[in-house]
Amino acid sequence: SAGGSISRRFAPALAASGTIVVDNSSAFRMNADVPLVVPEINANTIRDHRGIVANPNCAAILTITPLWPIHRVNPLQRLIVSTYQAASGAGAAAMEELRESTRAHLAGERYEPKVLPHPYAFNVFSHNTRIDPETGYNEEETKVMEETRKIFGEPNLRISATCVRVPILRAHCISVSFECERPIAPAEVREILGTAPGVKLVDDAENNYFPMPKDASGQDDLLVGRIRRDLSDPSGRSISLFIAGDQLLKGAALNAVQIAEALLEK
Repeated sequence: SAGGSISRRFAPALAASGTIVVDNSSAFRMNADVPLVVPEINANTIRDHRGIVANPNCAAILTITPLWPIHRVNPLQRLIVSTYQAASGAGAAAMEELRESTRAHLAGERYEPKVLPHPYAFNVFSHNTRIDPETGYNEEETKVMEETRKIFGEPNLRISATCVRVPILRAHCISVSFECERPIAPAEVREILGTAPGVKLVDDAENNYFPMPKDASGQDDLLVGRIRRDLSDPSGRSISLFIAGDQLLKGAALNAVQIAEALLEK
């Protein structure tokens, strides 16, 4: 995206002139009068726009798109989310830093990080956004939690997120455990996701083949697998699963294009 400061500078003026702005920054996402849209979930809210429609955070989109059809059948009560976010989420410069730092590491050479705050090659670190001293959550985690509630229309949804940066060029992964209102079986989840828009099941336990960034990169669909009962919940109401999705496509550009297409239809 152009960045929040650029969006805040230009988007309101463009909207006032009659232009409809689909904004990919975080500038307007939590504004009450700005629709925050994942078309598979809440395309109906687009009609309420006042010139600006916000494109959600990439990790939020990838996490909740497969969860929405489950929520419609058996409402979600709680989400525990852990993200494994690729360099692409931090832009082209971060992707190049991963390439160059990996080359240096393998050659036994010193490499001083310039884009990200920590060495990236063969390393994992907390998402490179500011930590809120009161909550202990970083900005990325807060976005995932707040935007999920807004998009789902569930302001009281219990959700906790942990977001980390991993040394992958492209495509984020997300581990999710969710608790439903009523008991739910893994087979039911597979059946629901088997016909869900924008979702492809990759859940081959026999061959231990599940969603991976290498497969998700370049794909419009989100890959979902590792679907299993969460054994920490004896009530049978909780499921764990794993998601891989292209941050540059469904996590950003594709979702924005889908919003634009929905605007044209209306």
